[in-house]
Amino acid sequence: MTLAVRYTAARTLDTAPAPSTPPGPGEVELAPAFVGICGTDLHIFHGDMDARVTTPAVLGHEMSGRIVRVGDGVEGWAPGDAVTVMPLRWDDTCPACRAGHQHICQHLDFIGIDSPGAMQQRWTVPAATLIRLPESLPLDRAALVEPTAVAVHDVGRAQVAAGEKVVVVGGGPVGVLIALVARAAGADVRVVELSAHRRLLAEELGLTVWDPAAEDVAELVRQWTGDAGADVAFEVSGAAGGVDTAVDVLGVRGRLCLVAIHPRPREVNLHRFFWRELTLVGARLYDRSDFEKAVALVADGTIPAERLISKVVPLAQAPAAFEALEGGGDVMKILVDCTDEAQEAAV
Repeated sequence: MTLAVRYTAARTLDTAPAPSTPPGPGEVELAPAFVGICGTDLHIFHGDMDARVTTPAVLGHEMSGRIVRVGDGVEGWAPGDAVTVMPLRWDDTCPACRAGHQHICQHLDFIGIDSPGAMQQRWTVPAATLIRLPESLPLDRAALVEPTAVAVHDVGRAQVAAGEKVVVVGGGPVGVLIALVARAAGADVRVVELSAHRRLLAEELGLTVWDPAAEDVAELVRQWTGDAGADVAFEVSGAAGGVDTAVDVLGVRGRLCLVAIHPRPREVNLHRFFWRELTLVGARLYDRSDFEKAVALVADGTIPAERLISKVVPLAQAPAAFEALEGGGDVMKILVDCTDEAQEAAV
């Protein structure tokens, strides 16, 4: 019997035994090594997704680990292989899938939300979801491949080009990753973030960061762009003020890429959209090519994943880690160590 972290009700998590069963045809059993806690996990923890999540629910979809067993018909994979998982299962029959947009299938199973996730010592998934990791990539850093894939997809959706001026509103893990991916694409990037801790970390990574509580961001953008405005803005804060800032900083025909999950409708300055012919682009999830590019960016150090990891805790301490993230403070990314060794050391 192995352990799993389960969401049972709003703001309530537990660790409980989870049965380990052999993988079926086309499936693999994994031993997750590290699992990141992300903003979506926090939305679940808050109870915001109770209409969608069936309790008790095993959380987690940002992960790295190794294959333990393979089911019948699985080819190209073997026990011991280092992998991450693209946690999407689609039906291939809905209009979105038929149009080639399987990652936003109209009946999508997001593994870790709609079905059991990675925050457990053994996890069975379809072999089709596996993404190979280079053996040279440490597994703790590899746990940041999934959020990096989000950033790769976001930058692609916004069609960021070399030389463009980009504003990222929200300097949390995904915001910083978007800024780093956009910079790697040749863009000139600024980050807007309230948290002093997150601003300092972003600055240590070579990013220019503005504090919206102390600075007039719109004026700074005018000075930076010669009154033209930014080419692209990413809204990653999830706050009403962040939406206003992202719209205000854009120049003529600028693109606003909406990344954050907004649990309630927001007011948007549509006159600004009309007056400057702005474009609003939604960005959700990723596809396999985004994941493969993310693996390369983390592996070659373009994404300094180790700098974004604030803390690593064993499974038994995961509930406390959720509380720490909810309270804000000096944290960026917390990983849950699911290895057998971590659990033994924690006893």
